[in-house]
Amino acid sequence: MPWPPPLSTPKKAWPAFLNVVQRITTESDMKFLTVDNAAEIIGKPYHGKMLIDGVFCEAASGSKRERRSPAHDVLVGVYPEAAQGDAERAVEAARAAFDAGTWSNLSGRERADFLLKVADGIAARVEEMSLIESLETGKPLTQARGEVSGCIDLWRYAASLARTLHGESYNTLGDAHLGVVLRQPVGVVSMITPWNFPIWILSQKLPFALAAGCTAVIKPSELTTGTTVILGEILVEAGLPKGVVNIVTGPGSVVGRPLVADPKVDMVSFTGSTKVGRMIASEAGAALKKVSLELGGKNPQIIFPDCDWEAAVDAVVFGVYFNAGECCNSGSRILVHKDIAARFTEAVIERARQVPVGDPLHPEVKVGSIISETQLGDIQAAIDSAFSAGATIALGGGRHETDRGLYLQPTIVTDVTPEMAIARDEVFGPVLAVLTFDTVDEAIDLANNTCYGLSAAVWSKDIDTCLKAARRIDAGTVWVNTFLDGFPELPFGGFRDSGLGRELGLHAVEDYTEQKTIQLHIGERQNWWLPK
Repeated sequence: MPWPPPLSTPKKAWPAFLNVVQRITTESDMKFLTVDNAAEIIGKPYHGKMLIDGVFCEAASGSKRERRSPAHDVLVGVYPEAAQGDAERAVEAARAAFDAGTWSNLSGRERADFLLKVADGIAARVEEMSLIESLETGKPLTQARGEVSGCIDLWRYAASLARTLHGESYNTLGDAHLGVVLRQPVGVVSMITPWNFPIWILSQKLPFALAAGCTAVIKPSELTTGTTVILGEILVEAGLPKGVVNIVTGPGSVVGRPLVADPKVDMVSFTGSTKVGRMIASEAGAALKKVSLELGGKNPQIIFPDCDWEAAVDAVVFGVYFNAGECCNSGSRILVHKDIAARFTEAVIERARQVPVGDPLHPEVKVGSIISETQLGDIQAAIDSAFSAGATIALGGGRHETDRGLYLQPTIVTDVTPEMAIARDEVFGPVLAVLTFDTVDEAIDLANNTCYGLSAAVWSKDIDTCLKAARRIDAGTVWVNTFLDGFPELPFGGFRDSGLGRELGLHAVEDYTEQKTIQLHIGERQNWWLPK
């Protein structure tokens, strides 16, 4: 594919940005982009609007919120700052659209055709969406491009499920009875998405809800709004009926609550911190709403002596530094057999030293900036706490000094014991905790020694060892001799404090439905009682 590809909206300033990116990122002698180069790329910030009842609009108050790039400290986005009334209008629009049946009454084929159009729309704007995501999140542009491109497959997979969603029939109830079980859309779904993978996580939710026939109200993180707003444009261009999808932008403390509490909302799908997830579950539970929660993780990779050494070292470094560790699936702790612990840890440290950290627009950078000053402070506090508890900071441990931007050194913490917070609590940053074990049973106990249960990995050439560990580790996903692979066909979610429900997989659309039983009687019904 040419870079950049033709864009579907040349009226915007994006092509000019991309032409500059293409020029400066293909200069063979360039080492890192400068702040001046970044400013040249960005030009003027992207101005997005909310989508309510089929209309792109500003907040009723006229208030706006600015987003500055955490990597360059320059303005990259301006968005409406919604208030409660804006959120209520969006919910009302979704409710009216659902009750009118403008979407839910369409056939599975018609809904699938629409989802495929959206997938094509994303494909036409991959570079535009990738750039705004990189600028707003601070993640490498190369990674953002892979995520946006991957969303295309999620929408296409959801389209296949729109045509195969079905109920059940029971012709085994006797001659006088026939049972039919229908699946009908749950109704209005609120979707509250996080800042770390804004378009990817939304694409794990929205196309599957639409495939089921639901309507939706979406609230992206106020830190990473751009790609969600662009998706709204793609939806409208594809012909989505008004009110079926609504997008409100602004702080969760203001906009999020009505999306959970409004009685017109039937289901809440949330991805984010366990703390906020508990609050949403409590609020929704009081109203007996259906909830889907994808929350935190403290995910172990267990390294046995007979592992594929090179593959395991690479997977550990990738697993903890991918997306700067700002990932619920981050492999933020490794459990290494004592026979190889010293050598393996040293190999990981040496590999981690080679990871390129810096401007996310540089094509060779693997670790970009941290999302915000607050998050950077939280990560630093976790590192300092580990040191105070007796752990050793074997690599990094502090801020990666640059003229501008929020960067943290890739960090490795050794001499970690199971009772330390760094061994059990989510850090959400590029910080690896190293623990050791003697036996398979001890490794499994250590893996389960946390309130989370999202994912894990096992590294061994002995399939018996791998299967024993995989079956006993309390996690929604266990990788064997790999890490962070994913496919739309496979369910994703966690145990315990990692959430409720599953996204993706063969039954993903069913999560957005309710079951209805219809019992039919054939022929004359026998009377219960006849008077004498």
